[in-house]
Parts: sequence; C-alpha cells; structure tokens
Amino acid sequence: MDCLYVIMPGGTSQFLKNMVEKVTGKVPYTLIDNSCQIPDLKDKKILFAVELDECGSNLPLLEIFSSLYKRGSDSLLGSSAIILIRSSSALYTKSAAKNIIFLANGLGCSFKGHPLIEATGDLSNFKTWQKTLDMSLENICFHLCENLGESFINDLPPIIQSPKILALHSSSYKTSNTLLLWNMTKEYLKDYCYIDEFHVENGTIVDCKGCSYKTCTNYSKQNTCFYEGVVTDKLLPSIENADYIIWICPNYNDAVSAKLMAVINRLTVLYKKTDFYNKYLFSIIVSGNSGSDCVAKQLIGALNINKGFRLPPYFCIMETANDPKSILKVPNIEEKARLFAQNILKNIKKSFFERF
Repeated sequence: MDCLYVIMPGGTSQFLKNMVEKVTGKVPYTLIDNSCQIPDLKDKKILFAVELDECGSNLPLLEIFSSLYKRGSDSLLGSSAIILIRSSSALYTKSAAKNIIFLANGLGCSFKGHPLIEATGDLSNFKTWQKTLDMSLENICFHLCENLGESFINDLPPIIQSPKILALHSSSYKTSNTLLLWNMTKEYLKDYCYIDEFHVENGTIVDCKGCSYKTCTNYSKQNTCFYEGVVTDKLLPSIENADYIIWICPNYNDAVSAKLMAVINRLTVLYKKTDFYNKYLFSIIVSGNSGSDCVAKQLIGALNINKGFRLPPYFCIMETANDPKSILKVPNIEEKARLFAQNILKNIKKSFFERF
C-alpha cells in the first residue's frame, strides 16, 4: 500500500483527530478535507473520519460524495474503507455510518466486517466494553481505534476457489418478484459454485428471546439455542458452512421482512462461537414502489457493522416491481441479473471468472 487516504471534511474536534491518529499510527496518509481536487481513489485504502453536526449531518462529506458520483459509479472501485464517527449527542452515528457505507459501496468500495468505531457525546456507547476492559471510556475508544487500524491495514479479502452460496428467503414462489430476480441471477451462478437455498417458512422461526450474555454463550458452546428446532439444526449450520450469503429481500414497509429479521437476530448464538469476517454479504432487493435503499442500509447495519460480514463492492441489486411477475418487464433485467452474478463471482479463482 502506497498511502492511506483520510477523508475528514468539515469542522473536526480534537477528539476525532486523536481517534484518527490512533487508527493511522505510523502509516503515512493523505488528508482530503473538501471536494476540491480529490485525487484518484481507485484501489486505495480509505479512512472516513466524520464529525457530525447538531442535526447528525456533515455537508462537506456529501459534497465529496457528489463529486465522486459525478466521476462515475467506479470512482472507488478496488478500494476498501473503514469509518470513524464522532457525535456531540447519543444519536446519529449508526445512521450516518450506514449512509456512508451505502454511498461508498455504490461506487465500488468494499468494507471489512466491523468497519466502524463510533464515539457518541459522552462515550457511553463504550460502557459495555468496561465489562472486559479495565480502562476509561476514552482509552477504550482509542484502544479500539488502534485495533481497527491494524486489522484494516493488514486485511486481505479471501479468494474463494469453490464458493458455497446460501440464499435465504421467506417469499412465495407464486407471487415474489424478488425470487424471480434471484432465479435469473442463479442461472449465471450455478455452473461455478454450490448453491443452497433456505426458505424461512411460517412456524420455523421465532425471534430472539434476548437471553443474557452468559446464557447465550453457554447455548453457543453446545451448538444450540434456547428455542432449538430447525434454526439450530439446519439454518445456522448452513450459514456457518457458506462463503456467500445472499439475502433475498422484498421491501416490507421499507424494512427487511419479519422472518428474515428474526434470522438476523438469531445469528447471535452462532456469532458468539465464530466470526463472519470471511463470509460475503450480498442481497437482492425489490420494492413495490420505492425505498430499496432503506432495506439495503438495514442489512448493512445489522450484518456488516454489527455482525461482521464482509461487504463486497456493489453488494446488492435493487429493482422496483409491484404486480406479480412485473419484474420481467423491467428494462434490461436479464442483463442486470447477469452483471450482478458476475459481481458475485469476482472473488472466485481468476480462471473460472474468465470463462464467465
């Protein structure tokens, strides 16, 4: 790596500057603090360091993204990034981070699992860490920044030669436009990797009970959960064995469906025994009218930021289709499905990809 690029626009507190120094350590970096004369940011390591105003915004950062989008949807292609966010209140850090990741990912940027350190106004978001780290809240923040910087600089995405794909859905085959789009995509994947599908049906999933940390950990050691059943017998082992997880998500009131959200909540028992850093997160999202970005950001927050799944460039395909089978009338939908499948397979061994 020639250099780290730190995007830190607008007014910046000394505390955020200290966080940046903990992340970068002795690594030289180039500072970008406005939208003028932004260098080529393809194939770079990028740190977004963002100070939020009273409304949870950072307008100079949006100007930078606007400039990058004018360069084209590949202006961050091949790059990877992490994020530091400082807020004067207890609010906005997660929503701001999800928006940054969504915008950067749409330009070709990838994110390692757990790419965010957020520092709320009184640093109370670090209090749970005091159960395991005998430090002040401020020192916990800086300690986590150091760890993030080290893991980011040394991060190398895995090259998976024979990927195992798990597609998760809770939709009806008779009416779902989202499943139709998945079936189109699957046609371009099936010759290159093993594909498993799991239909989360009514009665097979119960949302997380919210067991204590100790109780959940004990269940995890036994490869089970309070509820047991099909989730621990079949679903969680399927997720553990997969390299790519494709979440097939129709837009339900600008959110992931209740059954798929229950799956995400139930991942905690598996998360406590293994990490997801080498598992890739993809999604197919179809909205009846609008709001696909809301669903995408929910997945980013739950699975990339919180659970640690790796977010590859252009992680989701988003389309609009209302009536049953109307996805088939979307212009160029077959080509869009092919290109999305191609993007999924870009992590496969090169010789296979050249055949594709």
